[in-house]
Amino acid sequence: MAPAVHGSEPARVSLHLRAALRVALSHYVASGVAAALGLLLVSVGVHLWLGMGAASVAAVGAIVAIPPDMPAPRRGKFWHMLPAPLLGMPLFFAVQRLEALPWALGLLLVPATFLAFLAMAWGKRGAPVAIAAMFALVFSMATPAPQGETTQAALTATLHFGIGALLYLPYAVLANRLLNARYRVQFLADALLSLAALMRLQARQFTPAQQPPDGPGGGARLMAGLLRSQAALTDQLQAARDIVLEAPSTARRLRLADMLMCVLEMRDHLLACSLDLDALRGQPAQAPALARLQAMLNALAGEIERLADALLLGRRPAPFTLAPLAPAAPEAGPPPGYFTPALLAQGLAQRVGHLHEEAGRLVAVARGEAAPNLAVVRASWQMFVSPVGWGWQPLWGVWRWQAAPLRHALRAALAIGAGYAVSLLVPWRMHAYWIILTIVVVLRGSLAQTLERRNARVGGTLLGCVLASAVLAAHLPPLGLVVCLTLAQAVAHAFAIRFYLVTAVAATVLGLVQSHMLHTGDSTAFALFERMADTLIGAGLAWAFAYVLPSWERHQVPALVGRTLAAQARHAREALGLAQLQAVDNQPELAWRLARREAYDSLSALVQATGRAWKEPRAVRPPLAPLEHMQVHAYQLLAQLTAVKTLLLLRRGHLRVEELQPLLDAAARRIEAQLLGAAPAAGHADAQGTEPEPLPPLAQDDLTPWLLRRLAQAEALAARLRADAERVRAPESGAASA
Repeated sequence: MAPAVHGSEPARVSLHLRAALRVALSHYVASGVAAALGLLLVSVGVHLWLGMGAASVAAVGAIVAIPPDMPAPRRGKFWHMLPAPLLGMPLFFAVQRLEALPWALGLLLVPATFLAFLAMAWGKRGAPVAIAAMFALVFSMATPAPQGETTQAALTATLHFGIGALLYLPYAVLANRLLNARYRVQFLADALLSLAALMRLQARQFTPAQQPPDGPGGGARLMAGLLRSQAALTDQLQAARDIVLEAPSTARRLRLADMLMCVLEMRDHLLACSLDLDALRGQPAQAPALARLQAMLNALAGEIERLADALLLGRRPAPFTLAPLAPAAPEAGPPPGYFTPALLAQGLAQRVGHLHEEAGRLVAVARGEAAPNLAVVRASWQMFVSPVGWGWQPLWGVWRWQAAPLRHALRAALAIGAGYAVSLLVPWRMHAYWIILTIVVVLRGSLAQTLERRNARVGGTLLGCVLASAVLAAHLPPLGLVVCLTLAQAVAHAFAIRFYLVTAVAATVLGLVQSHMLHTGDSTAFALFERMADTLIGAGLAWAFAYVLPSWERHQVPALVGRTLAAQARHAREALGLAQLQAVDNQPELAWRLARREAYDSLSALVQATGRAWKEPRAVRPPLAPLEHMQVHAYQLLAQLTAVKTLLLLRRGHLRVEELQPLLDAAARRIEAQLLGAAPAAGHADAQGTEPEPLPPLAQDDLTPWLLRRLAQAEALAARLRADAERVRAPESGAASA
């Protein structure tokens, strides 16, 4: 026993070191370092130009401009960054002008917060702009105005603020352009690592039913983890598309883009590997076959991880040497038309074989041994990336009482107003803006996100105060403080989305050191307990106001359910068409790929909403059981259609194609009718385990019966999906859940 323990300890250390290296080489750390370098250049440049006081205020302007500075396509980067300084400068000036009039300042903060948070209408692109605008308000409260006439002093401070923000803007555009090649590699490597993790998670399903993974109840936990991982991978793949598929005009970009397309195909094949598992897991005789397939999936995951590590390190990947699975011995005398467990295991092995082939091609393309095949993406790459323009349409759409961005803007305005009123009442008013800052960073659009931020903010603030006290007690020279400020900005920006606890620690150090530099001549000591009290008050207010005008997930779920059903119906229509096999251009393939992306995106949004709903009070939750069933059945339907598409594209020579056209068209119509409500919903039966009848007899090298079986199971799953959706949307279901 002892040798195993000793042998596993170095492996664990190596695993942790490898994970740390991947983080250090990731795109979010690169973005954080780039942002911090920009802050350092702005601070030093303005210090040499206008002096220390102006440099401190200019650094605030740069900090306000930083939140939207995430890795992005080169096209539109300037316009993506511009709103933050444009909104920040008038807000900074207004606070400076009203600093001596506390109640007038309060009357400004409430409507300004409402307007700033309306930027959430633009979704993920608008959130950093809203945060930047709020930082301009809060940091202006922390910035002492120069001595002199009030308006002139406010204009002077705003000028220095604007210099810092506007100097950072061209730097951010230039840095994003210079790092574009590196970002392409890092985003692709990030997607590869997530795919490998999902592959390992999927491999844990390949266990006999008598041995559930992770003990009793482990199967349900594993399925929940698979749903979350699929949703997270969908978001990562879209982020990778936005970077990697932009203008694939060089050989290197084409190669990276083709590798991303391989990842998309592997995601589909991996999903199809869940088919027939329930039937096989219940057959003890198939346990050795499942063990071999599980070992192959884990080995493939290891190959993908090694490829990702090679990309991050800038090395040429090692050759793909993993041998394919040996074909299973043919079963002795199966009766015609009968899908035995051995035949199902053989079909599953073929799907794992498709993963093996794609992994081999992925490595070959990475090594330059295979030519990329990107005719579709190269011709129409714009169709697969997110829009970069702002437009006014999202803003016009929020003026409904149930619109989540409108309610969040009202909620945030009320919370900031309450926080400012409390800050006027506490004895330590000098640093009371920390209450407002805590509300800004903790209060999110949903209760689940607010609770997560609340806990991380409180714990991170405590650790950050300890670190900041050590830094300030060291009596560092101004240059040393600038270096500390730079490092804190790098860490805070890098982990803002990935690991907010680390960001909270770094942001606390950043804020306290920045406050000390702004108040030059003040004591280096600061009230640790007052800072913690401000954080607790702000976190408590943010938590309380999360229940004010709440946007409960049950109000968002019906629209997400409708979007999911429509996307699944469109994907079925495109996946079951033979136009891609007959067309002379790429239009049918583009239509199918776009439909597939929307199917995954809509399902990812539904999974994330369900995860957030678990953190809400029981009385307001949507019906979670049918929601989770719906997600499982939606992924199973995608898997069935993927299996059909694979047969049509890769095994066409083993199909009676001339007989399939009317059958495929009819199946697509029936699936669409089921999903969109034109046909009665089926009962609550397990479509995954049923055998469609009648079936034509199985023949050597004729895969038509397999395709017909997949079609029948897809139709059954569509009926199940519709039934789940009706249970989710039924008013009595919500009452029963409450």
